[in-house]
Amino acid sequence: MMPIREITMRNVKITDAFWAPRQTLITDVTLPYMEKILRDEMPGAEESHALSNLRIAAGEEAGEYRGMVFQDSDVAKWLEAAAYSLALKQDEALSGRVDEIVALIGRCQQKDGYLNTYFTVKEPENRWNNLLECHELYCAGHMIEAGVALHEAAGKDELLNICIRLADHICDRFEKDEGIPGHQEIEIALLRLYRTTGNIRYLNMALRFLNLRGQDPDWFKKHTPRHPGIHYGGYDISPEEAVYNQSDVPVRDQTAARGHAVRQLYMLSAMADAAAETGDQKMLDACQRLFDNITQRQMYVTGAVGASAYHEAFTVDFDLPSDRCYGETCASVAMVFFANKMLKNRPNSRYADLMELELYNAALAGMQLDGKRFFYVNPLEVNISTSGRIPGYEHVLPQRPAWHACACCPPNLARLIASLGSYLWSEDDDTVYSHLFIGSEADTSRGRIRLETGYPWQGWVRYTILGNGPFTLTIRIPDYVRKYVLTVNGQSAAGSVRAGYCCIQRLWGAGDTVELTFDLPARRIHADPRVRDCAGKVALARGPVIYCFEETDQKEILSALSLPADAAITAVTHLKGLPEELIGLRAEGTSDLLPAAMYAREPLKTATCTLTAIPYFAWANREKGNMTVWIRESK
Repeated sequence: MMPIREITMRNVKITDAFWAPRQTLITDVTLPYMEKILRDEMPGAEESHALSNLRIAAGEEAGEYRGMVFQDSDVAKWLEAAAYSLALKQDEALSGRVDEIVALIGRCQQKDGYLNTYFTVKEPENRWNNLLECHELYCAGHMIEAGVALHEAAGKDELLNICIRLADHICDRFEKDEGIPGHQEIEIALLRLYRTTGNIRYLNMALRFLNLRGQDPDWFKKHTPRHPGIHYGGYDISPEEAVYNQSDVPVRDQTAARGHAVRQLYMLSAMADAAAETGDQKMLDACQRLFDNITQRQMYVTGAVGASAYHEAFTVDFDLPSDRCYGETCASVAMVFFANKMLKNRPNSRYADLMELELYNAALAGMQLDGKRFFYVNPLEVNISTSGRIPGYEHVLPQRPAWHACACCPPNLARLIASLGSYLWSEDDDTVYSHLFIGSEADTSRGRIRLETGYPWQGWVRYTILGNGPFTLTIRIPDYVRKYVLTVNGQSAAGSVRAGYCCIQRLWGAGDTVELTFDLPARRIHADPRVRDCAGKVALARGPVIYCFEETDQKEILSALSLPADAAITAVTHLKGLPEELIGLRAEGTSDLLPAAMYAREPLKTATCTLTAIPYFAWANREKGNMTVWIRESK
């Protein structure tokens, strides 16, 4: 029995009208833009100094280390995205520049395999001395992922060889001595390296890092020295703060998402991946508990997670303030990773639904439509008089910055979009799974399959089988699709439905087609009343796309607007100042008129008005103004 395995992006070509141009944007605009920032050649953007740090560490440039202690990870994630870009599009100039940067990284590596510019330049005596705050294992993890990506996607092995020496050094250091990563990531990387090399040492090291976590909640308190005058980005290490990096409870015993959101989700991604490799049911059970807790109690309607700017963290169930939402882009990217790894264990539409929600909403909103500006924080409500201006709202910005001093999110999103092909399809010994309605051609063990679609704007999907033989084509049915029509070779068909997937089993011939059609009406979403911020309000969606209201499209104050419960909602095109292909929503609503006094005795008078909603991912691409996802619903 062959386990479920992804069909890699090297075997998938995305042809989708929505996503193919976005991959081209990454290859042609975003990656060159990011490279200029890494080289400190982009006026008006935060300086990175990341490549300069590498040259200093290699002894090829004089100067001081600058930037975050994890600045190396920006280069690593850019290299990973560049690897996928080279798989998407031949680019000899980019290939040459990648080789130059990789060679520079090699010249930074120490004789024992250690690789980290901060400690090479600034504190060589303190290597591996502060695992809580110093991100050495986090940076190593991202570098290893880049090495694997360049090997798999671009056929380049130099960074992989560098990373094998780095991984061997980490194993030598931590196979016997206790060590717990302060920021989870190395676990994901070691599992990838294990699959690439077949070296079980890397699998065992990943499992060791996971298994040690939470066994002693005071571990970081006992093993973390303080460095006066230097701030690494960590926090207090009292026992309560073990929640911050999920080291308070053994991983298999955890029941709810708590602490730093990205750390939590990187850990869960590694746990789900490890469970698929080892068959560890207890680890998989913990992943399922936390998946349920996050998606049913701690996730915004856009897919954003991490309600609090304090510690960039999950807080408690149903605490989801719209205007103070943190919703880090990296956390939404990590949600895609987690859901994808859960699909390795068992096909269930809930995981693919989550990938889709994140991709079209919370993750995609992290990047400007032109590919050159980026959100770190993704709120569901913005008021330009308070957002980014008053205490408690400093993190909420009404426009995407050109870059960030802490720039983890932009290259993270770039590597996700560039590698999107690896999230669409998987297979086992007798089944091919189609997880997302994204136009593509996939080379499977059963032959090539072509997927064509008008998604996300139109509700039709067509599969053309280009090989032949017996197998089951299994198609995920989105959770919002209540009725659909299925045909095989133009004839009505009925597939069995298992775990949200429609399964069509037959002896296929070359040229056979499967078509799925369904309506995409606008729909209303209502929140559990325990989500206090959304009580009495409604959010709008159509297909996989969540919508928002921007001040640009309304003549009235957003907080004064109401949508009647019985109002018809229609799809519209040609949204002001946005690409023509985007579909918006329009309805007749009401607006409260301003009273004569701040607190009026009489009920407020109202007037009718036209409400226009745009896709959430497209907000903040026009003039600066207020925005909200949730709007009052009147009876």
